[in-house]
Amino acid sequence: MTAPHGKAASPFRQPKAVWAVAFACVISFMGIGLVDPILPALADSLHATPSQVSLLFSSYLIVTAVAMLFVGWVSSRIGAKPTLVIGLAVIVVFAALAGASGSIDGIVGFRAGWGLGNALFIATSLAVIVASASGGFGGAIILYETALGLGIAVGPLLGGELGAISWRGPFFGVAVLMAIALVATLAFVPSLPKPEQPTSALAPLKALKHRGLLTMGIMALLYNWGFFTMLGYAPYPMELSAHRLGLVFTGWGLLVAAFSVFFAPRLQARFGTAPVLYVNLVGLSIVMAVIAAGVATPTVVIVAVIVSGAFIGVNNTLTTQAVMLVSPVERPVASSAYGFLRFIGGGLAPYVAGKLADATDLSVPFYVGAGTFLLAIPVLASGHRLLRAAETNTADSEPVAPSLTPVGAQATGDVPLVIVAVGSDGKAAAIVDAAARLARDTSSPLEVVHVQQTAVVEEQAVDTETHDQGRAAVIAHLDRLAAQGVAATGQILVSVGDHAAAGRALAQHAADVGARAVAIGRSSRGPAAQFGDGSITTALIHSASCTVVLVDPDTTPRPLTTATLAELRRGDA
Repeated sequence: MTAPHGKAASPFRQPKAVWAVAFACVISFMGIGLVDPILPALADSLHATPSQVSLLFSSYLIVTAVAMLFVGWVSSRIGAKPTLVIGLAVIVVFAALAGASGSIDGIVGFRAGWGLGNALFIATSLAVIVASASGGFGGAIILYETALGLGIAVGPLLGGELGAISWRGPFFGVAVLMAIALVATLAFVPSLPKPEQPTSALAPLKALKHRGLLTMGIMALLYNWGFFTMLGYAPYPMELSAHRLGLVFTGWGLLVAAFSVFFAPRLQARFGTAPVLYVNLVGLSIVMAVIAAGVATPTVVIVAVIVSGAFIGVNNTLTTQAVMLVSPVERPVASSAYGFLRFIGGGLAPYVAGKLADATDLSVPFYVGAGTFLLAIPVLASGHRLLRAAETNTADSEPVAPSLTPVGAQATGDVPLVIVAVGSDGKAAAIVDAAARLARDTSSPLEVVHVQQTAVVEEQAVDTETHDQGRAAVIAHLDRLAAQGVAATGQILVSVGDHAAAGRALAQHAADVGARAVAIGRSSRGPAAQFGDGSITTALIHSASCTVVLVDPDTTPRPLTTATLAELRRGDA
């Protein structure tokens, strides 16, 4: 959450290990978009029907879904790096075999193996980046989000260019690029410690007995049914070459990436998770119905597919956020259980769509897809109370919304506190010390609130540190302050993905204890992220009843108000 001298540390100044995995992430995120532009050419070259070609998606996603149940068990026993390396190696082998195959059945089978490697890779990649990053997890998340955007946007473009040469091109392209990533991972990524408690192989399935997680998982299954129906069948009525299909899906991918990373958090902060998802699912249903009705008009299909990228970007991010909010189990377990249901929906949809298209006409699968988007709405509504309770921290079960855990002896007396909120950034100590000077100047005790976040990007969720690591960080601050003669107490604020919710929880805590002020430092993610809509800082400023100040080791504390946000967002001060 902090950076020195008022300047944000660059998220791109990272160890080679982070760059190696980030490169692999770009190629992984290219995956589906890379194949989409070659679907019609593949059908023509191998004399296959669209329903046969659709099995490329089904075999890949169904194997990914089943493997998601066990990757946590594997990773917790052999470690994150070996799991990552095995996943990359499997992708290299099966992508190359798919490119060398001469039949549609062979490609479908090799795509299944590719799906196994994909599950092993995606389940550990974000965790490895966060664990290997320097300067706190904020920069790591920016890098992961950048890899996400590049992969989704560039994948179809590269697929179209290579597909224009041969349908084998994208498969061999992935094999070569992933082989480079594999070598870099072996060379630069260090061994990472295994979890203290190995994950049970049955943990993801057992987690689905929790109503909230099961509800959101079924909703995701229905959403992905519609999504992969569109992805698997929309290229055919467009009647475009592989190159032009690549350009269309690049436009789609740019909207997916932009709305996933930039717009979804702001919409969530302003309207709440469930209301945004309701509107989004209705929008997707309308877009899908437009494709169905205009399936004979390529221009209609092209425009509708590109527009759908905005809705898909929002949905991918907020669905994962919703799962993490309502699930009372460990984040990796919840992510695996959710991934299982999510990918099962995506895997079954192309197969069923193919059968429907063969038996009727090409518009029917799209109408069915529109119906699954609509059906996801009442499923989501059945869990609305749980989701709303989690967002407002009023759930009766284990809290999954932002929650505070005291560390050490708590403050007594009537003197108002100065609260300082910091993360795991390397400059957190300097910010705490600056806040301590403010507390000393106002004759106030100091409370250190360590913000411990679960990072949620697309379908991935990873704890940025363990509870013990967060507790150790707070104790280190308290010990240092005690040596300086500063009276201080500590708290750990646990937050899942929704930064604004953490800011509101911090503001409520400040009001509950009658704090004099809340101090924050500058974020390593830069001013646009720190002071933009949906951030911890912005939500804190809007919600706090006490003074919020920006502290820096070398400058006078600066009061923050809604009026100063635009100036700070531009980085003018």
